[in-house]
Amino acid sequence: MSSIAPPVAPSAPASPWARLHQALMPDYNRKAAVYWWTMVVLGTASIIYAMQRVTALPTDAMLQVAVGTAIAMVAGAFPLKIPRSKNSFAAGETFIFLLLLMHGPAAACLASAGEAGVGVFRTSTRWTSRIASPTMAALSMLVAGTLFTTATGVLKASGLYNEGVALGSTMLFAVLYFVFNTLLVTLVVYLKRSQMIVWREWLASFGWVGIAYAGTASIAALLYLTFQQFGMGVLLAAAPIIAMLLTTLHFYFRQQETDDLSRKTRVEAAEREAAQAARHVHELQESERRFHSAFTHASIGMALVSFDGRVLQVNAALTRLLGMDDKQMIGHAFGEFVRAEDIQTLGAQIARVDERDIDSSAVELRCRHRDGKDVWVALHCSFFSEPGVAAPCLILQAQDISARREAEGRLQHIAFHDNLTSLPNRSRFHEHLAHAIERARLSPRYQFAVMFLDFDRFKLVNDSMGHGAGDELLVQVTRRLRENVRPTDVVARLGGDEFAILCSDIEREESAVQLAERLQHVLRQPLQIAGNDISTSASIGITFSDFGYHTPEEVLRDADIAMYKAKASGKARHALFDAGMHAKVSERVRLEGDLRRALAVGELSLAYQPLFNLVNGRLQGFEALARWRHPERGLISPALFIPVAEESGLMVPISDFMLDQSCRQLRRWQNKDAAFADLRMQINVSGNDLAHGAFVDRVQRAIAEAQIRPEHVTLELTENILMERLEGAVETLGRMRDLGIGISVDDFGTGYSSLSCLTTLPIDSLKIDRSFVQNLRAKSKESEIVRAIVSLGHSLGKSVIAEGIETPAQLAQLRTLGCEMGQGYHLSHPLAAERAEALLNGMESHVELGSTRVDQRAATLLH
Repeated sequence: MSSIAPPVAPSAPASPWARLHQALMPDYNRKAAVYWWTMVVLGTASIIYAMQRVTALPTDAMLQVAVGTAIAMVAGAFPLKIPRSKNSFAAGETFIFLLLLMHGPAAACLASAGEAGVGVFRTSTRWTSRIASPTMAALSMLVAGTLFTTATGVLKASGLYNEGVALGSTMLFAVLYFVFNTLLVTLVVYLKRSQMIVWREWLASFGWVGIAYAGTASIAALLYLTFQQFGMGVLLAAAPIIAMLLTTLHFYFRQQETDDLSRKTRVEAAEREAAQAARHVHELQESERRFHSAFTHASIGMALVSFDGRVLQVNAALTRLLGMDDKQMIGHAFGEFVRAEDIQTLGAQIARVDERDIDSSAVELRCRHRDGKDVWVALHCSFFSEPGVAAPCLILQAQDISARREAEGRLQHIAFHDNLTSLPNRSRFHEHLAHAIERARLSPRYQFAVMFLDFDRFKLVNDSMGHGAGDELLVQVTRRLRENVRPTDVVARLGGDEFAILCSDIEREESAVQLAERLQHVLRQPLQIAGNDISTSASIGITFSDFGYHTPEEVLRDADIAMYKAKASGKARHALFDAGMHAKVSERVRLEGDLRRALAVGELSLAYQPLFNLVNGRLQGFEALARWRHPERGLISPALFIPVAEESGLMVPISDFMLDQSCRQLRRWQNKDAAFADLRMQINVSGNDLAHGAFVDRVQRAIAEAQIRPEHVTLELTENILMERLEGAVETLGRMRDLGIGISVDDFGTGYSSLSCLTTLPIDSLKIDRSFVQNLRAKSKESEIVRAIVSLGHSLGKSVIAEGIETPAQLAQLRTLGCEMGQGYHLSHPLAAERAEALLNGMESHVELGSTRVDQRAATLLH
């Protein structure tokens, strides 16, 4: 038989009141909770009542209440802690009691609630305390203040009220307010514990605060009496005085706390010293034992040395380091085991430690091994005094650093010498040169010269025979340079095939010139490189200390400028620097900076020179020419700024600008009329463009963005550039031809191209240099050259273009010689885009050329 347990009734859900009680006051019993809620409700009612009474006051009175309440709340945030006690009080009560005397219990009620709220928010995180404290303070003040107001009213009515009574009654009220408010607050604690109030404990904990309340009430009463006699101004003056007084008390109490802490610290320190003293003797004995063990078994050499330098004791590591035994060292001066050059350094360090200028010193010096070799050691010297040692002495610690010093020496050589030639490098040469500059500055009689050498055919050797042969060439050249300079001269390799020579203390400039000539003669003698006789030469630039240099960079800059002058004059020669060279270089640097700015702000533009068919007079197209109008210097010739752009790496952005602008302009002209649909554009490119890895892509992008056909674009490059870049140009030109882009050789006849190159390279046209056209006359030498070029072009299937046509006679002669296309000032000057537009607008379909002149209508537009 089984029994069934009765079902358990489900627990009723907690009421909202129970949940609120659990959240706010989980540790409150029923009596404490009822009491708390009663006080909160009464206190809240007191605050509401007080607010209604205060808002009924005049405006100036309400302002005074607001200011007094704010001051009380601020003071409540900074209570004064009483030294040697757990109590503290806030100065806000002074202003609360003053509001009571001035405006009655309602004003004081609001101020006390605000001051209590600030204080409890600072000291407690419980919401029961944060809610109850201000409401209880408000209730206490309203009750006590009402009693005080009633009592003073009775005294005034009976004629017993005067200043003394006012002061005494205010203090009595403060005590009453303190008792009432404190009882309301502490009663919560006693109810939670279900205990009766123990008045002795209560007075012990809060009695001092009551006295402080009476004191602040007396201050408030005195301020009120003063206010009645002198007005609001005295209160405004008294406020900073009270603040200063409270601040002084605050710092005084803090100083008291600091002094107490200091006394406690001294007592604790004395106790620690006493405990340490008890251990001191034992520690000394242990220290002596540890020292002797460490000294004997240390891995680095150690010695005890008297102040006169005699060795008192050594360990095994030091005897091994110097290859001796202790009998060979003890009693001897330690200086006997040091290299003679370093003995003075050691003596100076020992003397400084002996005189207590320093506690210890460290120095690196060379000791002598028994077999005579030097041993580099890092020697540490310090004062030593230990139990068991007869008198204070020095302890030396020596660590072998020979390997490190040897490595540092090698690194020093590597850092300041060229690895291939073992010559001083640029950094080392700068040091020598800086010393020479300083010496010349201090002694006007001292002179020096600097030579900058650059070998003329080094790149050819490197490219044709390999870098190994180039290195061997540099080694042999270095040997010859060293053999032909004075011992005091410094030869350095600055990098690559650039060398420099510092000729120190020369008597006259001719000495440096004679040395340069001697070196030129020596360097011209053949060298044996990889089984071949190789001849070389150098371009040498020379500068002298007479120019008043301040830095090595200035010297090398000017010597480099002179070297480039020698190279430009035909190589294998020397040149002396002068001030004019620097001016030219400075001008070039300024021009480069202006050119960079011009590219950034869009100062460059294009001019378009028409290209005509000399047979039928038709306009074939235009040649795009770069133009730069400087804002200060006006129009600058391309012959001046294009070389600067090539040397400074600015040709890529210039070429991109020309490609983009000219292709877009060609598209606009082709769209004007069907008669112009086959106009072509000739665009000049540089050797830097030809060597640029992405050049074909740049050209293709410009053509595609302009939406023109590749066969309407022809790139012009000079004959010399083509041949200098021949090896790398073949592939680039082939890719251009595959795209349909034309290639024209500019300035043809002035370079050194070979017939085989013309037959193999993808070239479309030859452009006769203007120097041949300018001197063109019947049966002249130039006439035969032009005839040969035209015949060569026709036989190779390439068109021929003449440039620089400036007279009718030249035009007629070219037509007679069979040249089919041409351009020049006689036909048209280079035109801005707007004038070229006008030229096209004035043409019906083509421009007709007469036998000796351009059609008159076209001539008007062209000129």
